[in-house]
Amino acid sequence: MNIPQQRAAALPGVRGTERSVARRAELIAIGRRLFADRSYDALSMDDIAKQAHVAKGLIYYYFRSKRGYYLAIIQDSVAELVSFAAGGAGLPPVDRVHRTVDGYLRYAENHQAAFRTIVSGGVGFDAEVHAVRDGVRDAIVTTIAEGAYGSGDIAPVARVGLLAWVCGVEGATLDWIDRPELSRDTLREYLVKTLGGALRAIEELDPTHPAPRPARRDA
Repeated sequence: MNIPQQRAAALPGVRGTERSVARRAELIAIGRRLFADRSYDALSMDDIAKQAHVAKGLIYYYFRSKRGYYLAIIQDSVAELVSFAAGGAGLPPVDRVHRTVDGYLRYAENHQAAFRTIVSGGVGFDAEVHAVRDGVRDAIVTTIAEGAYGSGDIAPVARVGLLAWVCGVEGATLDWIDRPELSRDTLREYLVKTLGGALRAIEELDPTHPAPRPARRDA
């Protein structure tokens, strides 16, 4: 099940009225802000209900538990980020890479609390939370692979190389939204250039995955 499907599946089937969907989205938006600023363990359901100005039972009604609430927040944020960053499938490869990186940075810039929730988490080691958070990395790796190689089905060296680049993008983006000393355009161009380096390194280790022409030094 992909991330958007997970997001849709999380909606309670008998609570899908327009009003209930809007209330659920409102609670998730509040949760993004709360869990971005405080750890999972630091917030009780009483704290959450007080901040949301709702009865605690309403949160249980929609999410069944604090953990369910937190997972819904992560899933919703990841789905939005992937949708924001991974568009432009019909663009030429170079333009698609630029759009993907730019979309990722725009999302982080405009949804800082949600981005921190996705990347930093707050539950400690929880296999389900980690799986949801890893979904965004896999989605971005697939998007870049399709742009670079024409397919998301890539060899282990290529996957590890692109994953390492994505993890570096996460760290650089977290630092940038905390200390926005660079313009978004400058950071985007830097990250695109480091992707070119990663693609060339992948080619050296696995010639079956040649770097696309824009990433080659002899291009």
